[in-house]
Amino acid sequence: MEPKRKSGSLAKHDLPQFYLLIMLYLAQGIPVGLAFGTVPFLLKSLAKETSFTSLGIFSMATYPYSLKIIWSPIVDSLYNKRIGRRRSWIIPVQFVSGFVLWVLGWCISQGIIFDGVDDAFHNRGNGTLHSVSINNLTWWFGLLVFLCATQDIAVDGWALTILSKESLSYASTAQTVGLNIGYFMSFTIFLSLNSSDFANKYFRKIPLDHGFISLGGYMKFSGILYVVITIYIIFCTKEEPYVEYLPKVEPANSSNGEPKLISIEYDDGDVVSAQNTSSIKYIYRCFIKVLKLKSVRSLAFIHMISKFAFQCNEAATNLKLLEQGFKREDLAVTVLIDLPFEIIFGYYVVKWSSDRDPMIRDSRRLRNSMSTNKVVKYLVGDAGVLTPWLWGFLGRLAAAVLGSYVVKQFPKEGEISTSYFCLVIFQHLLGSFMNTVQFIGISAFHTRVADPVLGGTYMTLLNTLSNFGGTWPRLIIMSLINYFTVYQCTVPDTNKVYVTHGGSMQACTELLNGTVTILRDGYYITNLICIAVGLFLYFGYLKRKILHLQSLPISSWRCT
Repeated sequence: MEPKRKSGSLAKHDLPQFYLLIMLYLAQGIPVGLAFGTVPFLLKSLAKETSFTSLGIFSMATYPYSLKIIWSPIVDSLYNKRIGRRRSWIIPVQFVSGFVLWVLGWCISQGIIFDGVDDAFHNRGNGTLHSVSINNLTWWFGLLVFLCATQDIAVDGWALTILSKESLSYASTAQTVGLNIGYFMSFTIFLSLNSSDFANKYFRKIPLDHGFISLGGYMKFSGILYVVITIYIIFCTKEEPYVEYLPKVEPANSSNGEPKLISIEYDDGDVVSAQNTSSIKYIYRCFIKVLKLKSVRSLAFIHMISKFAFQCNEAATNLKLLEQGFKREDLAVTVLIDLPFEIIFGYYVVKWSSDRDPMIRDSRRLRNSMSTNKVVKYLVGDAGVLTPWLWGFLGRLAAAVLGSYVVKQFPKEGEISTSYFCLVIFQHLLGSFMNTVQFIGISAFHTRVADPVLGGTYMTLLNTLSNFGGTWPRLIIMSLINYFTVYQCTVPDTNKVYVTHGGSMQACTELLNGTVTILRDGYYITNLICIAVGLFLYFGYLKRKILHLQSLPISSWRCT
C-alpha cells in the first residue's frame, strides 16, 4: 500500500534527480542564450551598419535546434550499455561543448574571432567591431547549438526515466527553471554586466569604458562549468536511480505490526524491447508511426499555428522601444526582474497542470468550482491538464494588446517616467510569465503522452514541433511590419523629400545621408492582424481541439 501524498507534489526521493535535471537544462540554456540573443544584439548595438541580411545569415546558427529530430533516433539507439543509454551521450557531448566554449572564448578574447567586441576589456581599439566574419561566427555558434541540441535529446529522454511516475510532470519544471536560468545568464544578465553604461550607472562611482564581464571571459567560464557538471555526472550519478531507492521500508503501522514496502514506480523505457531500441531502423520506423498517429498530427498542427498570434509582440515590441530611445540598460533591468518570477511561479504552474493520473482531468473540487463560473468555462472549458496552456494563450494575447499600447505611449520627449517604466515592466512580465505558463503546460503534457520506449525521439519530436511553431512565422511577421510601414526620407542641403512604402531605411541614412520620419508604423497594423488571427483561431478551433486532446486515453499516443 502506498502512503498518502499530496497530489501533484514532488517526491522527496526524486529531489537529487530533479536538481540534476535543472543543472543539465541550465547548461543547455547557455549556448541558446548566446546564439539566440546575445550575439545578434552585440552585432547590431556595436556596429549600427550591420545589415539585417547579416543577422539573417547568423540566425542559421540556431537551425540545429529545430532540426534535431533528424538525428534524435541515432541518439536514442546507439549507446554503451555499461555507461547507460542517456549518459553515453550526455558525458561526451558536454565535454566537447565545454572545450568548444573555452576555445571560442579564448579566440574572442584574443581578437581572433568577433574582433573588437572585447577590446575595451583589454585596452585595445576603440570599442567598435572590426572586420567581423559573419560566416565564421555562424559556423562556431552553429556547432555550439548542434551540441546543445544533441544534449537536449538525451536529457529529454533521461527525464522520462530518472524521475518516478509520481514526479514525472516536474521534468517540465526542471526544464523551465534550468533553461530560463541559463538563457538569462547568457543574455540578459550578461548584457547588463557587459555594459559599461549599466555598470557606471548603478555600481561605480568612477566610470570606466568597460563593464564587469567580457564575452570571451564569460564563455571560458561557461566551458569550465560544463566540465564540472560532466565530472559530477560521471562520478555521482547512475543511469537508473531506482536501484538505490526501491524498495523502501516504512515504520510498522499495520494491524500485524509488519513494516510496509513502498513501491516506487519508474517508466521502463530503457528495458522494454531493449533488443529493438538498439536498432536505428526500428527507431526510425517508430518515428514514422508516431507521425501517423491522428492525435500527434492534431497536436503538430496546433503547434504550427498557435504561436502566430504573439510573434509581432514578442519579436518586435522591444525593438520598437529601443528604436524610439528606450535605453538597453533599462530594458535589461525589466528582464532581470522577470527571472525570479519565472523560477518561483513556474513551480506552482506545474502543480496546476499535475494530476495523479496523467490522462484524468483535474480534481473534482477544481472542476466543480470552475464549472460554476460561466465566464471561466467559456474561456477555457472544463479544467484539465492543458488548462494552463489555454490560460497562457489568452494571457499572451493580452500582452500583445498591451505591447501596442506601450509603444504608442512612449514619451515623445524621451524622458522615461517611473510610471511608464513600471508599465513596460508589467507588459514584459505578463508576456514572459504567460509564455512560461504555456511552456510548462505543454511540456508536462508532452512528458505524459511520450512513449518511454522512444523517450528521446518522441519528446524531441513534440518539442521540435513546438519550437518550430514559434520560428517559422518570424520572417513573415518582420516582412509585414516592413511592408505596412511608410516613411519619409529628407535629404539634407536639398529640397528633395522621398516617401517610401516599405523598403529599407538604410538606403536613406547610409546612401543619401538623410533623416527618416515614420509616417505610418507597420508594427501596429501587423500586431493587430496577429491578435485578430489569434482570437479567431482560439475560439474557432484551438480551445475545442485542446479539450479533446487532453481527454484522449494514453493508448492514443502510443505506437509501441
